[in-house]
Amino acid sequence: MIRVVLADDQPLVRTGLRMILSDQEDIEVVGEAADGAQAIEICAERNPDVVLMDVRMPGVDGIDATRAVTAAKDPPRVLVLTTFDLDDIVYDALRAGASGFLLKDAPEERLITAIRVVADGGSLFAPSVTRRLIEEFSRRRAPSREPEAFGSLTDRETEVLAHLARGESNAEIAAALFVTENTVKTHVARLLMKLGLRDRVQAVVLAYESGLVQPGG
Repeated sequence: MIRVVLADDQPLVRTGLRMILSDQEDIEVVGEAADGAQAIEICAERNPDVVLMDVRMPGVDGIDATRAVTAAKDPPRVLVLTTFDLDDIVYDALRAGASGFLLKDAPEERLITAIRVVADGGSLFAPSVTRRLIEEFSRRRAPSREPEAFGSLTDRETEVLAHLARGESNAEIAAALFVTENTVKTHVARLLMKLGLRDRVQAVVLAYESGLVQPGG
């Protein structure tokens, strides 16, 4: 059973989300929050697997709430709810620890699929969508110095990270490097662990922010 918390300041939105999810046998809504502070409190009490987090809420907003709940010892995965698919606030939410974002007008099937994918440890974005999103925002920021943690990566892990940041799937990376998909999965898991990252989305963000990969490169 996937335990979900709904965080949105609009009661009608929360009601609609709850109605959609109530029909799913493997998803249970265990709490609702009208602002970020409530979301933090409820997550600490209910220990959900996934939080549907609105970005703009009164008081503590969705970005600060995301940063707080993902810093917990056993953190939930966060899906950011937004009206716009290219928005600086969405990018900041990803940096705060969110695993992806979902448009509020997304079809019900996409919402349900997204929750299941994120709960299973994946990210919401298809690789190509991730690349386009991060490239758009990275164009507005000067690359910073490479993190010291990059020094712990092997040459092959660094190579895999670069391919991953360009939006390539495991199959595409495997073909480019002449290895199996399982080998790629192992490299991805190891580089995430070494860099202290939660998922592929955060790896893509770091790759562009550090200058390892340049927009359009």
